[in-house]
Amino acid sequence: MSARATAALCLQRVIYEGESLTEVLQDRAVANLNPQDQALLRDMCFGTLRWHERLSAILKKLVKKALKAADKDVECLLRIGLYQLIYQRKPDHAAVNETVKATKKLKKDWAGKLVNGVLRTFIRQQAELLVQADSSVTARYAFPDWLLKRIQIAWTDDWADILSASNTHAPMTLRVNQRVQTTAAYQALLQEAGIAAELVPVVDSALILQTPVGVEQLPGFFSGTVSVQDAAAQLAAQLLDCQAGMRVLDACAAPGGKTSHLLERTDGLHLIAIDESEARLKRVTENLTRLHLHAELVTADAGDTAAWWDGKLFDRILLDAPCSATGVIRRHPDIKVLRRDSDIAELQQEQEQLLNNLWHTLRPGGLLLYATCSILPEENSRQVEAFLAKQPDATLEPMSAVWGREQPAGRQLLPGEHATDGFYYALLCKAG
Repeated sequence: MSARATAALCLQRVIYEGESLTEVLQDRAVANLNPQDQALLRDMCFGTLRWHERLSAILKKLVKKALKAADKDVECLLRIGLYQLIYQRKPDHAAVNETVKATKKLKKDWAGKLVNGVLRTFIRQQAELLVQADSSVTARYAFPDWLLKRIQIAWTDDWADILSASNTHAPMTLRVNQRVQTTAAYQALLQEAGIAAELVPVVDSALILQTPVGVEQLPGFFSGTVSVQDAAAQLAAQLLDCQAGMRVLDACAAPGGKTSHLLERTDGLHLIAIDESEARLKRVTENLTRLHLHAELVTADAGDTAAWWDGKLFDRILLDAPCSATGVIRRHPDIKVLRRDSDIAELQQEQEQLLNNLWHTLRPGGLLLYATCSILPEENSRQVEAFLAKQPDATLEPMSAVWGREQPAGRQLLPGEHATDGFYYALLCKAG
């Protein structure tokens, strides 16, 4: 199977069957491709999903009669062809010919004529079709209407910048293990290896690579010197300020980036990492093993404390709550396709339950860090304000920070600020 045909099948599973791109890309059909074709497939999948709304608007002008449900793979192939013509600047003849060839790999020879005709019509009418599509703000910014409106309401002056930043390629950011090496020393090590990297002033452990590389090229990666993690996510361990000997809970821990960072920063923690997915907890185990760290892993719903809590209070709790993930769309463009407006209220309820239930496991004088990778106030500052109004023993700890924007409660980083993802943090203290 060719990279294009496989990419079309991957996109069909995401767009029409609701699977996440991360899961789909772990499929055996993708693994069987050679490294060059895998890279091509990833680019086509990420790019096509990133610009899904705009490509769909153009496709509606070109294909008047909707394809049958059984032929949505052909529709996805057409989106790939349009993506390559518009965004990859692939030569017209090559984009058309390769996309037509892919119909045979899908065992749909009849679709070759359709694909050829649609793509050649686009080439002839490209300027006009792009103007027509971009008359719609949802197509121009490639964001679903419901999400675009929420962002416009939440961020009146910044919404266009947020959408533009969310449609860019995210950089590759590293977290240097301070137990092993300083960030500046590791930057010098990268330079010796011919890898250019810049410090992130607001996060002491972070480096941003000028150009992404495979982890096998990173000096000391397999021995635990460095990890891949966005700089905004690295702020969690910094803010929670754990001390040696503390009992710490990392709720919703998978895949374990923040878990391992907490352990890297502080010796002698008794850290319990919980996630309801056993499969995702395996990722935590892999991360901890590579970094030579240890935590107690528990498969459970963190909010159902009766099922897992032994009654011993925690000194620190990290609640990286399930959320809309609207701050990390540049890394996960399928969020724009998979997420629904109705999801937000459901997520708010889940966040509220987690906050309320976990609060009772925190000792007096302890700290709980509430975090999301969302940019929606409903999940962030409003959620925390509502919690504070109901919990008389909860107070908001001030965060002296040069990053992000102060909110009525907590601080918000928007996508692209300080070259980070969009993230929200609020630090809560329990009365002693």
